[in-house]
Amino acid sequence: MSNKIHNRPLEEQEEITLAQTKDVAVGVPAITSSIQHMLKYMKPGEALKASLKINQKKGFDCPGCAWPDPDDDRSKIGEYCENGIKAIAEERSAKKITADFFAKHSVQEMSAWDDFTIGKKGRLTEPMYLPQGATHYEKISWADAFKKLGDKLKNLASPDEAIFYTSGRTSNEAAFLYQLFVREYGTNNLPDCSNMCHESSGVGLSGTVGIGKGSVTLQDFNEAEVVMVIGQNPGTNHPRMLNALEKCKQNGGKIVAVNPLPEAGLMKYVNPQSPLKILKGGVALSDIFLQVRANGDVALLKALMKLMYDAEQKNPGTVFDLDFIKNKTAGYEALIENIKDLDYKELADDAGLFYEDIEATAQLLIENKKIIICWAMGITQHENGVANVQEIVNLLLLKGSIGKPGAGTCPVRGHSNVQGDRTMGIWEAPPQWLLDNIQKQFGFTPPQEHGYHVVDAIKAMHAGKGKVFFAMGGNFLSATPDTDYTAEALQKCELTVHVSTKLNRSHLIHGQKALIFPCLGRMDNDQQESGEQFVTVENSMGVVHSSQGIFKPCAETLLSEPKIVAELAKATLGANSKIDWDHMVANYDNIRNAIEATIPGFDNYNERVRKPEGFYLPNGARKAEFNTANKKANFTLNEVPENRLQDKQFYMITNRSHDQYNTTVYGMADRYRGIKNGRRVVLINPKDLEELGFKHKQNVHIRSHFNDEERLAKNFTLISYPIARRTVGTYFPETNVLVPIDQTAKRSHTPASKGIVVSLEAI
Repeated sequence: MSNKIHNRPLEEQEEITLAQTKDVAVGVPAITSSIQHMLKYMKPGEALKASLKINQKKGFDCPGCAWPDPDDDRSKIGEYCENGIKAIAEERSAKKITADFFAKHSVQEMSAWDDFTIGKKGRLTEPMYLPQGATHYEKISWADAFKKLGDKLKNLASPDEAIFYTSGRTSNEAAFLYQLFVREYGTNNLPDCSNMCHESSGVGLSGTVGIGKGSVTLQDFNEAEVVMVIGQNPGTNHPRMLNALEKCKQNGGKIVAVNPLPEAGLMKYVNPQSPLKILKGGVALSDIFLQVRANGDVALLKALMKLMYDAEQKNPGTVFDLDFIKNKTAGYEALIENIKDLDYKELADDAGLFYEDIEATAQLLIENKKIIICWAMGITQHENGVANVQEIVNLLLLKGSIGKPGAGTCPVRGHSNVQGDRTMGIWEAPPQWLLDNIQKQFGFTPPQEHGYHVVDAIKAMHAGKGKVFFAMGGNFLSATPDTDYTAEALQKCELTVHVSTKLNRSHLIHGQKALIFPCLGRMDNDQQESGEQFVTVENSMGVVHSSQGIFKPCAETLLSEPKIVAELAKATLGANSKIDWDHMVANYDNIRNAIEATIPGFDNYNERVRKPEGFYLPNGARKAEFNTANKKANFTLNEVPENRLQDKQFYMITNRSHDQYNTTVYGMADRYRGIKNGRRVVLINPKDLEELGFKHKQNVHIRSHFNDEERLAKNFTLISYPIARRTVGTYFPETNVLVPIDQTAKRSHTPASKGIVVSLEAI
């Protein structure tokens, strides 16, 4: 059963232990943890070499987050974070998984392991095949593996019966070839991890400022007067961002943290690159902490705009940037009509906040003009995720805080190239210009009808319409909502295929037949016909730069992702293809030439990306040039979400632990939150705990409620924690089983993992 591991009996679980909650991020404990992970899983010499090359010019890009690398003062010995080190330690593990491993361990046996155990078994080294009805994966040659997959794809009734998923780890070169093959094959079924995280950002920003990316650069943080960090935990998920926040503070800026949880990374930061700062104990970051209840963000933002409007009425032209509004925006009058009669105290109550905290925040916004707002999944993974983003844009537009130094939008992406994959055309809803350019450059007519996003792809597989599922990286089952439903969908496929560096749960919840394609990692040297290759990636702020592996691959049988795509294309399309796939992968410069000819902004790609710092892609919003239909930045009208909680119900938000990155679990502790020996916990406010009549460390089941549907996750431990009222926090993927497949954000279809209505049941 797919959810077997997520409903483990209590007697199989270790007892949760608690330590003091931390209010300081990084510092010496992070350095210690990084060293321990490197030495535990890597050879000492390789650990040292990797630490000196990660995120360096002419080095390799960290396979973790997409936070940009500084150009001016990049550390030579420590341009990485704790979770980045954990990522490379796992990818460069000294352990290897060979055919002998799969002969020893059945799929059923491995399915009973937890995610941490599965991930720590080592690097995959050989292509593997699971025949229909078999209990064990068995070795298969690359030639036979590609033939099996190619024959299957050729014999489907329609290309739309195949689904091609992409993880954000995939390089620009691999992503471009991948989408090119899929479209020549005949479908736009290209769901990707963006569908599950920042799709709401893309939709919300595209319609308002004309580009689905953020508008700021790293330099803007040095000049910002106010930085708001909403629905994001940078201390765990993007630790290198703390350097930028520290510089903002040093230059006189103010920081406002908005989150249901008091996260250590937003309270105080000890810069590990500075011995003096370590000795001084670091710097306090947040000037104001707004502990908003789950999904109280629209109410908060409207309350702030109402107070700003009142101040503007008292002193016209001193609060709002009226010239910017007049010349660069549309919809201002309608927005003012929407907010002018609001009661900010009612909105504050709806957001679960104290009036004086909102007033103090509004005063910062009233007095300053250079404002950056950063956000992550705490904003996007709601039914009103797009509206959340649009309200952020509304506030910034009132201040003229887009398109000027020190100001703008900053959606903080997760995976290291998730933004680049979308730029390369990994998109189930491709723009017409992309399809036209593909036809012009490559001589075939790509499909025009939009394909499946992630949720629709799961539904299609569940209904028997998706017969082949191919994943370019990622751990699809653990990343997606409604775990049991998704597992059933995968198991209904005739063939599932995963391109991976390590074993994960998605290999164990498979179709009637299954293939595993082991690939090179970000740190591995990539040798092709013309010699050693490098790849490129795009970070959160639109900088494209190179990444080059530094280690000999752990096995000669590994193929690069571009090579896998090329061989798959040849096996599937054969002589009918318009593309010389061998030429493409012989030298990745050829792929980049094709990208340059197809994707705007990549002029002189091969020349510019060889510069150590890379280059910025065009971004109109960065220059207050808005590529919308009316060529204006658009204000929008959004309703405050209705409170759907009944008595003794809570909004559940899913979080990462500090020992986790996305679905990869590095350990069973959450150092900053003081939780050890387990992940099956429910963080709950002490007052809510008391009102329920429950006790700290009591065991409960969690039941989610959506329409007339209920889902159950068993055997969790209640932890009394200073989280916002009527909000409970859990870890994913353990509670993904509670996220309904149909509860998604309007317009972006992103699973609403941060706003699930749940109740708690004593065991």
